[in-house]
Amino acid sequence: MTDKIDFKRTLDGYRAKCGVFRMVELPETRYLMIDGHGDPNGSPAYTEALESLYPVGYGLKFASKRELGRDYVVPPLEGLWWADDMDSFTVARDKSRWRWTMMLMVPDWIDAGMFEEVVEMVGERRAPARLDEVRLRPFSEGLCVQTLHIGPFDEEGPVLERMHHEFIPRHGLRLAGCHHEIYFGDFRRTAPERLRTILRQPVHELQGDRGGSGP
Repeated sequence: MTDKIDFKRTLDGYRAKCGVFRMVELPETRYLMIDGHGDPNGSPAYTEALESLYPVGYGLKFASKRELGRDYVVPPLEGLWWADDMDSFTVARDKSRWRWTMMLMVPDWIDAGMFEEVVEMVGERRAPARLDEVRLRPFSEGLCVQTLHIGPFDEEGPVLERMHHEFIPRHGLRLAGCHHEIYFGDFRRTAPERLRTILRQPVHELQGDRGGSGP
């Protein structure tokens, strides 16, 4: 039996400092994914998405420990967010226009067969409303800019404004792909001023094409 792995401590993509924009090159990674749209604060689809995603995520963890002898901490919830006008994230914060993909990272030693077995097991116990929409897919972002935001989600706008319109163009880059957030801790049980969120934006070089793919 190996020690339990905590990917927050081992993967560079989970490292960020408040007030510091940092460029990172990220490898292809596999995720559990589920899609939706609209304001996450008032959308039943968002709640149902999380209720479908987490049982599969924890089911894979326990199956990995039981069948492979490889235990790990379930990685933090992540979200891809996009809209036709990306200023809806920085200026207007019009959440009704947002589309999203919620995600949980999956270790590379877990294969499609184990995923299918766990989904079937979850369905046999008490099938979440959107279980059949959960998928396991590789995802590649490549070159990204990220920082750590501490505080309420609705105070992210000025940070993203500086990232999108100051740091990124100043370094000869342009936005590519979806706005990406990584949530440390349970936002349902954490005071808004203590929320810790990585804000990530995939980018392309103006003279090249190094960026990532869609979800």
